[in-house]
Amino acid sequence: MSFEILLPVDEAVVAHATLLPEQSIGKKLEIHSKKNGLPEIENVQLAIIGVSEDRNAVDNIGSGMNLSAIRKHFYQLYVGNWFGKMIDLGTIEKGKTVEDTYFALQQILVALIKNGVIPIIIGGGQDLTYANYRAYDKLEQTVNLAVVDNTFDLGDLEDEISSKSYLSKIIMEKPNNLFNYSSIGYQTFFNSQDEIALLDKLHFDMYRLGEIANNVKLVEPVMRDSDIVSIDIGAIRRTEAPANNNAVPNGFYGEPICAICRYAGISDKVSSFGIYEYNAKYDEQEQTAQLIAQMIWYFIEGYNFRTNEYPFTSNKDYKKYIVPIDDTTINFFKSNKSDRWWMEVQHENNKFLKRTLVPCTYQDYLRAGKQVFPERWWKTFRKLN
Repeated sequence: MSFEILLPVDEAVVAHATLLPEQSIGKKLEIHSKKNGLPEIENVQLAIIGVSEDRNAVDNIGSGMNLSAIRKHFYQLYVGNWFGKMIDLGTIEKGKTVEDTYFALQQILVALIKNGVIPIIIGGGQDLTYANYRAYDKLEQTVNLAVVDNTFDLGDLEDEISSKSYLSKIIMEKPNNLFNYSSIGYQTFFNSQDEIALLDKLHFDMYRLGEIANNVKLVEPVMRDSDIVSIDIGAIRRTEAPANNNAVPNGFYGEPICAICRYAGISDKVSSFGIYEYNAKYDEQEQTAQLIAQMIWYFIEGYNFRTNEYPFTSNKDYKKYIVPIDDTTINFFKSNKSDRWWMEVQHENNKFLKRTLVPCTYQDYLRAGKQVFPERWWKTFRKLN
């Protein structure tokens, strides 16, 4: 599909960018404007896409309607020591139906990802995560999804798709390409015990807000194993990000949410990234727009520090550690480039022994040495066998 369905960036924002210092992002990225038209995607690594779709954003109608503030504050930031080429492709306006918007987003994402371009989506309801996931149908690969949110957004399978029920569609609908789902920052009192039990039964990863707040580094191996990252700004506390009608008192502070975005960017596997549920009419002094701009900055900063060490290219770049546990042996690998760790999960596939590498931490290695199976190893083993 042609990118011509994308609307250019607002002229006032484009004009503002021309007045910025030479080292600012607004002077370094190509912008879809009325005057210059669409930028080419050749030799591009990162592309911003806005989506003005709010019809399925539960109790947050108006989200994605005015993304100019985010762009203005993002353009004002200075570039880091970056090599990646960036473009801003503009915004997908509402289709005649929500399904039309989903289809347009899917087609654009497929075109970008197939060309090695990572889309950075700013919207719009978090139900757009469903459209993002469905884009991978055309890419014919299994998908790991990481969601930063205070709720699971499971809903009931019979419910119409919305920002509060999209996950059940991803889990249950065919074709089912989902291998793993990771919930980051959920708050127990917003989720039923039945939902928590169901996700645990499916061997998905769940990290409470308190766990991550105490140790944000827990997110790094999760992001390293994810293809899609979806962030609901409702996961951020209201005092930090008021631009959401569903904002609540507890949630992430600005610093850890930016660290999470950097972990997503530095992952060699993440190929699409989205921030959802921004509602400009609740944005006091454009505070949320500024925070989202900084979150995008940290994602791009992480991208520019990718080490391209996965999948493994040469054994000489890794140290192997063999840990026997009960009747099993777990092989751990430590990268000589980044000091990051992986563990090997062996499983049978059509009577052949296969090996899957799962990102982990040094603490997982230490626990294995104390004869304790790492939780992520167990969950992966159970899903594969």
